[in-house]
This record gives sequence, C-alpha cells and structure tokens, in this order.
Amino acid sequence: MDHHLLSFHIAADPPPRLDKALARDVPEEASLSRSRLAKLLDEGAIRIDGTVVQDAKARVTAGALVEITIAEANESHIVGQDIPLNVVYEDDDLIVIDKPAGMVVHPAPGSPDGTLVNALIHHCGDSLSGVGGMKRPGIVHRIDKDTSGLLVAAKTDRAHHGLAALFEAHDIERRYLALCYGVLSAADPRVRGLKGVNFELGNILKIQTRLDRHRTDRQRQAVIWEGGRHAVTRARVVEEYNGAASLIECWLETGRTHQIRVHMSYVGHGLIGDPTYGGRKRLSPKSLPEAAVAMAHDFPRQALHAATLGFVHPVTGEEMRFESPLPPDISQLIGLMRG
Repeated sequence: MDHHLLSFHIAADPPPRLDKALARDVPEEASLSRSRLAKLLDEGAIRIDGTVVQDAKARVTAGALVEITIAEANESHIVGQDIPLNVVYEDDDLIVIDKPAGMVVHPAPGSPDGTLVNALIHHCGDSLSGVGGMKRPGIVHRIDKDTSGLLVAAKTDRAHHGLAALFEAHDIERRYLALCYGVLSAADPRVRGLKGVNFELGNILKIQTRLDRHRTDRQRQAVIWEGGRHAVTRARVVEEYNGAASLIECWLETGRTHQIRVHMSYVGHGLIGDPTYGGRKRLSPKSLPEAAVAMAHDFPRQALHAATLGFVHPVTGEEMRFESPLPPDISQLIGLMRG
C-alpha cells in the first residue's frame, strides 16, 4: 500500500492534549478529521519529534515536529456505476444531489447496487480523497428510497466530520413538501388531544414523541413514550384541496427513520401513496375531481419531497441553501386536485 508523510510543527500555545493540538494545527489541505486523527494515533502512525506517540492525552510543546504516515485511501468495495445524477452543487469537499424517487441511497442486502453511493463513486472518481481511509462518499443523512429530493454527501474526511457534527447538533435546515389526507387545523380537538402534539403561532403543528421499531413489524417505526429516540416534527398547511387533502410543509428538528411519515400518520393525516403508514384512507369523489381521486388511489409512492436543504459549509464556512422544485408526479396530482 502506498503511503505519504505529512509533516508540520505545533504552533504557539498548544492545547494541553495532543489530540486537540493535532486537530488545531493539522494543515487544512490534509483533510484529516478529528476521528481520522484519533484512528491514526491508535495505529501508531504519528510521531512527535521522531517518537511514536499513541496517547491522545499526552502533552505537546510549541514547535514540536509532527510526522504523520498516511496510507493512500483504499478503493471502496462498492463498485461505481454510471447512473445519471442531478447534481445541484459540487466542490472539492462535498456534493449536493437531487435524488429521484425509487433510488436507494446506500447498498444493502436487498439493494446491492444501483444506489446513490454506486452512482457517486462513479461520478466523483478521483475527486474522492477518502472518508475514513476509504475512497467513498460520506453519507451523513438519508432519505427513503421512494422519497425524492435533496441530499448532501461528503467527498473528504474533513467535510464528512463537519457535516456529521452539524446533523448531530441539528444545525441543518431540512424542509419537505408532502401531500396528506385531510387538513391540519388548530381547531381540530382530536389532534389537539393527542399526547405530544400542540399548535404554535401561525397554525404550525408541532409533534414531539419518541420513535423506535414497531414491536411486531421490524420494517416499521412507531411512536412510543419510553426508550427509543427523541423526534420533533413541525408542519404547516401550504394549500388545501376542498378539505379532502392538503399540501403541507414539514421541517425537522431531528432526523429519525421515517419520521415525517410516522408523525403524520400518528396525527391522522397520513401521506398520500404511503404504503406503510398511509392507512386505508381514500379520497372521496364528492370532494375532488375524479381524475385526482384515481391518481391519488394509484399513487406509487409516498408523496414526500425533500425540497429545501440549508447548512453552513463545513470547510469554507459559507452559508448554503438549496431548493428543489416538486417532481412531476406530485405536481401533476396537485394540478388535478386544483381541478
């Protein structure tokens, strides 16, 4: 395996711990995150003034020579595939994709290839400098296979670490557009009476629960109150269709699996087309045009679109915000509902 040597000196007034001093002073162009530096320490790949040091808590003095032996990033075991991508933005550190419905984000037993990761490995090629020592894109969040819209992936270790920290701190703006049954209303006593639900100013619905795997169906998530993971969703009505359905905007404070779909089902406003959480609701021909009712009945996926993605670039510090228009299938259904 090929290696290269990175050398630099510890600057003045170093932090008391070696790991923190390394994180502060390692050259930015090296694209080494804190977690990668910690791994290199464990591997004995870091020398201070000629001596291998593996203790992250060791003290280091200003002017000390740091030498890090870095193995060239391994090729990923995931094969790149020439799959068309809608690239919204790309630079040396990250890439933003507008994912179509039907595409799985990451290979899994049921979807070994044809995924977004396969496509990114082919598209990015040699511009992938390595995430965790592997030439692969860093996936810090996912959207469901049949959800369309915006997703960001890291191309470098430093971007991967920075994006992961933003998501962990909930410092990412993620807004979704969805078509649901019925119309959210603060005047609805049934919804107001649900545990974990309240309305904020502007008729904004706030749902705050815990989510975990369903006890009997491991492919589903369920609202629970003990254990699981904290989940917060907010939603507001953008447009309603004769009281039978509505276009809603949802934004996430947390990002749990199936969160919007589970929460909207919990409040009785499941998403149109959702085969897992949509329930058995049907639109009435008395409320909407027959063509709209028919299309909604046969809609092949949950009508959910990741429309807005905003974050501070983890390397440049630039504020970034991207918007994706509704895809043709949802737009067509809205047109029919408008009559």
